[in-house]
Amino acid sequence: MTPIVSFRGVGKRFPGVTALDDVSFDLAPGDCHAICGENGAGKSTLMKLLSGVITDYEGQILVRGVPARFRDTRDAEAAGIAIIHQELNLVDQLSATANIFLGRERRTARGFLDDESMEREAARLLRELECPIDPRTSAGALRVGDRQLLEIAKALSLRSDVLIMDEPTSALTEGEVARLERVIARLRGRGVTILYISHKMNEVFQLADRITVLRDGRVVTTVERPATSPREITAWMVGREIADHDFRSRGPRGPKVLEVRRLTLPRPGRTQLNHLTDVSLELHAGEVLGIAGLMGAGRTELLEAIFGAAEPIWTGDILLDGSPVRFAHPAEAVAAGIAMVTEDRKRLGLFPDLDVAANVSLCGLHAAARGGLLSRSREDHLVEGMIRDIGVKTPGPHAAITSLSGGNQQKCILGRWLLTKPRILLLDDPTRGIDVGAKAELYQLIDRLCQDGLAVILTSSELPELLVLADRILVLAEGRITARFTHGEATEQKIVEAATGSQAPR
Repeated sequence: MTPIVSFRGVGKRFPGVTALDDVSFDLAPGDCHAICGENGAGKSTLMKLLSGVITDYEGQILVRGVPARFRDTRDAEAAGIAIIHQELNLVDQLSATANIFLGRERRTARGFLDDESMEREAARLLRELECPIDPRTSAGALRVGDRQLLEIAKALSLRSDVLIMDEPTSALTEGEVARLERVIARLRGRGVTILYISHKMNEVFQLADRITVLRDGRVVTTVERPATSPREITAWMVGREIADHDFRSRGPRGPKVLEVRRLTLPRPGRTQLNHLTDVSLELHAGEVLGIAGLMGAGRTELLEAIFGAAEPIWTGDILLDGSPVRFAHPAEAVAAGIAMVTEDRKRLGLFPDLDVAANVSLCGLHAAARGGLLSRSREDHLVEGMIRDIGVKTPGPHAAITSLSGGNQQKCILGRWLLTKPRILLLDDPTRGIDVGAKAELYQLIDRLCQDGLAVILTSSELPELLVLADRILVLAEGRITARFTHGEATEQKIVEAATGSQAPR
């Protein structure tokens, strides 16, 4: 059988970086073929070549046995190839429907936009994804998980033969992932070939027929999924075994630094439904408090309320070192020793037009000032020390932030906040979309910070992450705390039961 896509000696070089080097493998029609590798291994670059985003490269790409070199993404789409990008590419001001049909708008016989037809098709696509989004809702009003599903609907609208999914579940809940798996099964039943990029081994081994591993831009191996194991794939990805790390060696927790009492955060304009209802918690120096819950359970809203980034309409009490606080702006929280790493790195964390140094130093410029003026040498000294301390892999402080892998970008954002010398660190799904090696490094960094006395609140959509890192875990469901577990009590089953409301509050 002729492969639907073949890579033959494909290479791509950027200034100072070899992204791909002599990459060769085939995709069989109707297969789900997983591509695994650390951030920076070349996965996304390879997909951009196939989808027409990058047009200048070495070697050949064959589609149905015929050499193809796409001039742009429309060329690739005309050949039946569509991509769902890892970083969301939606226009916030446009509706879900307008985003799905952007650049391919349907028109009536008289040349007017056929809004009714497009909304009807958008509603059908969203139903296929089992996604309760109103097609007229603006993309900017959607949470990260719904935005990801909207990107998937956009790609499905092209009715492609080859669908590239670049980290499609990075912001999805377990329920949404299960829905996506059902969609993938239906697509494969129609003969669609899925090229699936993911760091989540459970998804890869659930969905893939074959797995290709990339490391440093080269193919390490292509293997049938039944012939390997997650541990073996991980070892091929990073070139070493990822050792299990025991974080239970932390010393006794310190004094209570933060307390939340009966926090209730209404939804503006909705009298019967709150973002948060009667949420109470306490946080001690030197511990990680995990917050579990499905998408929309209130995890992000809780951190935003503490950080002064939510509408100041909440009731209840937030106490810092025993004294009530009510931050009207995140700047006040930062001044009080609180920092927050947001869940959406691209929209809310990075400044893509600035270099690494500017992204890292942004919240600590006062420390680099001399006589009221910014000293570039002081800024470079601060940044170089921080990126060395937290292990950022970068050609230098003035490299483009967008040239770094996702894990190193996330370290830069974390380093930015560490320059403010916080006592409390709020981490909202901090490892979303980064690879297993970078996750292990971030875990060790968080553990080291806690051993130095930092207090951390961590939300995560990955339960194993909470079970590894957290000293205690609170579970949110529909804005209420439904369970509280110590590290020894928590299991994935117990957390899922509490998150889905099938367990009585504790």
